[in-house]
Amino acid sequence: MYAIIDIETTGGQPAQDKITEIAIFIHDGQQVVDQYSTLINPQRPIPYFISQLTGITDEMVQDAPKFYEVAKEIVEFTEGKVFVAHNVRFDYSFIKKEFADLGFTYQRKTLCTVRLSRALIPGLPSYSLGKLCKSIDIDLQQRHRAIGDAEATAKLFDKLIKINRPVVDGNMHMASETSEKVLKQEIKTSLLPPNISKEQVDALPTVPGVYYFYNEQGEVIYVGKSINIKKRIIQHFNIDYKSRKSLDFKNSIADITCELMGNELVSLLFESAEIKRMKPQYNRQQRRSVFNTGIFMYEDANGYKRLTFGSVNKADDVSMTPLIALSNQSKAKGFLFHKVSKFNLCQKLCDLYKTNGACFDYQVHQCKGACIGKESPEEYNKRVAEAIDSFTFEHNSFVIIGKGREPGEKSVVVVEKGTYLGFGFMDEYFSASSIDDFKSVIQRYNDNKDVQQIIRGHMRSKHKDKVLVFD
Repeated sequence: MYAIIDIETTGGQPAQDKITEIAIFIHDGQQVVDQYSTLINPQRPIPYFISQLTGITDEMVQDAPKFYEVAKEIVEFTEGKVFVAHNVRFDYSFIKKEFADLGFTYQRKTLCTVRLSRALIPGLPSYSLGKLCKSIDIDLQQRHRAIGDAEATAKLFDKLIKINRPVVDGNMHMASETSEKVLKQEIKTSLLPPNISKEQVDALPTVPGVYYFYNEQGEVIYVGKSINIKKRIIQHFNIDYKSRKSLDFKNSIADITCELMGNELVSLLFESAEIKRMKPQYNRQQRRSVFNTGIFMYEDANGYKRLTFGSVNKADDVSMTPLIALSNQSKAKGFLFHKVSKFNLCQKLCDLYKTNGACFDYQVHQCKGACIGKESPEEYNKRVAEAIDSFTFEHNSFVIIGKGREPGEKSVVVVEKGTYLGFGFMDEYFSASSIDDFKSVIQRYNDNKDVQQIIRGHMRSKHKDKVLVFD
């Protein structure tokens, strides 16, 4: 049994928008046997452009039931049935969110008629509901109303399940693949992008590397990295979408390729370089630095060198160049607290304790009193300089040797005189006696604060890589 569903909403984001109409057609595999529809009061104003699109106004839903008043009917109507919709992730995500707000976990097997249409009627110019119905002569009444779109989707579904798709069997003979077999396959893969097959996902590697999503024009629209490429990509496809943009992103994916990197560090470095080089459409945040909060230093009127934190992109007259960049303000504060403790600095002079008097650490005898002038600027500034020195790499020139892409291979990351030069791969028996030997096997990449932070973070972690120092 199948519950063919369409909804109308106040917008495209399940986290903040609400359902205004729902329609359900029950199909037993042969024909429609029941149906249900109702307007729903979203308990918030419907935006004007949504009313223009759907025809549903605030006045129309004013006396309609609220979602919680029809929730039981929806549960009972869809119980034990496959949840079918055109772009199923949209409708399913909204309904799951409405139930989650009521403290109820709504879960059904799903089936996407976009994917099913692509599988059974390949080669059409468009698989949007309106154009698809026009292509195969389905009368679509009341477009952008739940009852009209659900009824058209039910007619589409009815046509699709009666198609037998020609295939080639194992002996290279033509055979017929029943719609039932296709349905079972599509139910298993309903959350995949419409253009991506189960075979493509099954073939993905389960090792570290960088992966690329392409659109139908062959353009790279997203670059990502993972220590397990297949697992990460499946996570991309399985999560509930949060906005229309994320649904458009998923539906745009037409192909996937990947580059094996052997380990997480090299994957991170290569991903950062590729995003900056290619500027993919859906990597907008990562096109710029992913480390947006900086640690800055300035000298106050009393001669004390003070550390503070703030936005890298909106640095004021404190300094235009951060001493180090971190991913967010919380990480920056945590970083400063660590340096205050390790180098016996003053919380107040690091903007971690707001007071007109002494800082808290002075009261418990852990601060030497720079905050109230008890310690001279000269003595205090020595420890600030030591702390700042610790921001950079522990060693000036070094090589990180890690796991390679295959047995017998090692990865190489080279930093010389504090500058990242790039990475490469070498045979595990490669003989090297100087940093120049390792430089001969790497590909050069640009140094920037992002890769500097990636390497610093790796060096602070409990990694198992070999580090050769050439200071």
